[in-house]
This record gives sequence, structure tokens and C-alpha cells, in this order.
Amino acid sequence: MIALLSAIKQYYRLFERMMTNMALLDANIKAQLNQLLALLEGDLTIQLSVGEDKTSTDMRELVTELATMSSHITVEEATLARTPSFSINKVGSESGVVFAGLPLGHELNSLVLALLQVSGRAPKVDEATAKRIQAITKPIHFETYVSLTCHNCPDVVQALNIMSVLNPNISHTMIEGGAYQDEVKEKDILAVPAVYADGEFFEGGRMSLEDILDKLGAAQDSTGFDEKEAYDVLVVGGGPAGAASAIYSARKGIRTGLVAERFGGQVNDTLSIENIIGTKATEGPAFVASLEAHVTDYPVDIMKNQRVVNVEKNDFVEVTLENGAVLKSKTVILSTGARYRQLGVPGEQQFKNKGVAYCPHCDGPLFKGKDVAVVGGGNSGVEAAIDLAGIVNHVTVLQRSAELKADSVLQTRLRSLPNVTVITNALTEEITGDGTVNGLTYKDAVTGDVHKIALDGVFIQIGLLPNTEFLQGTLALNERNEVIVDAHGATNLPGVFAAGDCTNAAYKQIVISMGSGATAALGAFDYMIRSDVKELVEA
Repeated sequence: MIALLSAIKQYYRLFERMMTNMALLDANIKAQLNQLLALLEGDLTIQLSVGEDKTSTDMRELVTELATMSSHITVEEATLARTPSFSINKVGSESGVVFAGLPLGHELNSLVLALLQVSGRAPKVDEATAKRIQAITKPIHFETYVSLTCHNCPDVVQALNIMSVLNPNISHTMIEGGAYQDEVKEKDILAVPAVYADGEFFEGGRMSLEDILDKLGAAQDSTGFDEKEAYDVLVVGGGPAGAASAIYSARKGIRTGLVAERFGGQVNDTLSIENIIGTKATEGPAFVASLEAHVTDYPVDIMKNQRVVNVEKNDFVEVTLENGAVLKSKTVILSTGARYRQLGVPGEQQFKNKGVAYCPHCDGPLFKGKDVAVVGGGNSGVEAAIDLAGIVNHVTVLQRSAELKADSVLQTRLRSLPNVTVITNALTEEITGDGTVNGLTYKDAVTGDVHKIALDGVFIQIGLLPNTEFLQGTLALNERNEVIVDAHGATNLPGVFAAGDCTNAAYKQIVISMGSGATAALGAFDYMIRSDVKELVEA
């Protein structure tokens, strides 16, 4: 099933083109959908609320096409809260799952998973997370505004759909912003995903299921964790470095565990990947699916949606989870990755999701025809400016040093664009606004002069921060709070290793992270066979 869903993800660009054509579903997509819909476990009713507009016509065509693919699906006309929209229900009950607007592009996966899960196919969540969802007694109706080019949106939509399937007190509507532009304008939504709960803004941006439950205050359950036997290797983090560590460890035939907040880490948020040697091109979600499938080929105990809050060395290395459980292992490999760095200037937090954004692929379409700035002149900043230049009216790139840091080929492309201005020696001092962003103030690092630019949005692309706060005072960190490791991936704490973007590795790349994950796994194995530790636990 993972392979089939990954194949569908690869077609999201095709869907963007198809939205202007007669046929919504091309033959290849239909073939994939036919295979997936064969997995439906019960009968479904799709309630369809449509009018005479183009989106309604396309929605009717999509839903009718789905019904022809499976005898488990019937369609009936209805009047829902929004038109055009449709709900997916098991016959005789309501799931609370609604799609307002066409769930194509990146959201096609959300539609397929909703059909499968409402039909009775169990969502892929661990037992502890399912119990947290089912323990929520207060009725909550969520609404998520998305764009079809947003690669962060499906994670949020799918998480809230899972909550709706598992708990009758919860309902969720995905709202495609292009079909409901008046609502988007009324709510001043300038970043997606934007989630509302019972009509009030709940949170914006990328969120995992665990993040949503934490924000709701849903209690975490440590049942089943404390009873786990000690591992030989416990990997903390599920990105490329963590996946490589787990695979290399498990191949040694030793007891291996992996605990992570979100499998794949920030690679889930990467739209295009073209530098994996041997793979000419792929996309972040598809690459993560292949990583997870590879790890699950081995007897690795995977614990997702779990946050680590402490690591300490006693007889074993003890890893404390936020739910209070303590996992024990002879060795631990930390591969917690990194996150977007923030500017830390006045207005950044105030106008987050109100003009301040971090994901040009997700939020760029919301600034069509407007003036924006990109803060940061490295590869990510320049790539963002190039992408945005094709959507917005004008892009101003602000770089704090005298020269851009991006690769020369990217700089050449950037400077060839007629609607881009590059300002160097620019120290951003404040983001201003009145409800939403209306400008940015910067100081010239050479002259000291202060300038203000009128803007509608600011995209911040100034690098990454390592996810190492919980390690302060435990491990040796450098001035950038990166874990210091040696050539074997070892830290200053015996039995604790680290790999990937959370370390002092010179470069932050997927292939480098995978290599360092393998190095740390081999280093941990070598440590165990050469040190005075208890016998290895057989996997």
C-alpha cells in the first residue's frame, strides 16, 4: 500500500495541469486508484453538495468516477455546510470527514486514505496515540484551509481525518483555498495549512498528529513503553540519518529500536530532491515512504509520534519520553535533525501566518500578484526567490553579508529575473503590519542607514537550528548547539552516538546524513563488542 500511495504522490504535478483540462483523472492515476479502492473494507456513502459552478462540475465528475471504480461506493445528493463539498461516510453512520473543494494535487492522498479509513481499514497509528484520540470527550469541529501545491498540508489533513475516524466527537473539513477565496480573504489567511477549531484559529503550519494532541492537552499514555526490554541500539529520530542507523544496526542481528516524533523529519517538507546519487529525481514524501519501507523490512521496533525529553547514562543509556516512559539501551544514536531558523526580530511571531512564512512552496500561491521579501541569500533563500518570482509581483532578497551565499548557477538565474531585487549588507530589524504584514525595516550594515520596504509578505530562509535543546548540559555541544562527534559518530558520553543535521558535520545534506547514520551505527556496534557491556540482546 505504501508503494501505491507513493506512486500517486509522484503525479501531483499532473493533477495541477489536469485541473484546467476536461478529464480530471488520467489513465495512470485511475489504474493506481483502482488498486487502492480494492482495499476498501466496507460500504461507503459519499454525500455530494454541488451547484452549477466549475468546481462543482469537476467535483461531481471526480466523485462519480470514484463510484464507478468500486461497488462499495454509492453517491447521494445532499446539502452540506459548504457547496461545493462532499462527505465520506460508512453506511448508516457519519464519519465527520468532509472535503470542501477538490482534493487533488497533494491532497489526493488525503482523499484515498479517508476512503480507506472510513471504510474500516485501521489508520496507521500506534495504540498509545489511538487511546489519546479516543479519550477526547469534548466535541470539536476542525477546519483546515489548504492549497493544492502545499506539501505540508496533507499531513495535517490526514491527522485530523484520523482523529475524526477514531473519535465520533471530532469532525474535520478540508477547505481548498482556491474554491473558497472569500473565506480566505475574510480570515486574512496568508499561510497554509491554517487550522480552525470550532471557528477559532487553532494553529498554522506543519503539525504532526502528536502536535495536535499536545495542543489539545490530550494526556499521553506510557502504557507498554516501560515494559520494553533493553535495546542494543536505540535510534532517536526518524530522518535519513536515523533510518540509516536503524538499518545498519538491525543488519547486525541485534535488538534495535527507533523512536521519533515524525518519520522522515524535515525531508517530508522537501518538494524536489535531485541529488540522491543513483536517483535522478524524487520528492520528499515519496523518499520518506521508501525510507520507512526499507526500515520495516528489518525487525526494528518503531515508536512514532514520541518526543524525547532527556538522555542520561546509568547502567544503560536511559531515554526519557515526554509521556514519562523510560527506554533503556546499551547504546543510543541521536539523529534529531534540525528545524527552520527564525529571525528573532519584532513582528516575526506577531505576524506568523499573517504574512510571515517559511515555506514558499506551500504559501507562495497566497501572495499571487503581491510584493514579498525573502530574507536569506543561501541556496534555500535564492531557490525560494526564483520560485516566488513566477507567482508574485516582485521579490526583494535581503542578505546580511556583502555577497549572496547560494551556488553560482542559482545566482545567475536569480539575477536574470526582471522582478527581483537583491539587497546585500541588509540587517533585518523589524517586520511591521496592521493585522497582516505591510512592510519590513532593515539597516545597512555598512552605512548604518535604516530603510523600510512596503511588502505583503516575508519569507524567512536563513538556515537551520539543530534539535538539541534537551541535550544541553548532558552532551558537549558547539557554539551552534550542534552535537560534537568524532570520526566514529561518538559523543563525549560513552555509549551515545549522533548523526545527521543535529551534529557538527560540515554540510547538511541527505546523502551526508545517511552516511553519518551508517557511521554511527557501525561505531555503536564496535563500541559494544570492545567495551565491558552485557551480552547483546538477540533481535
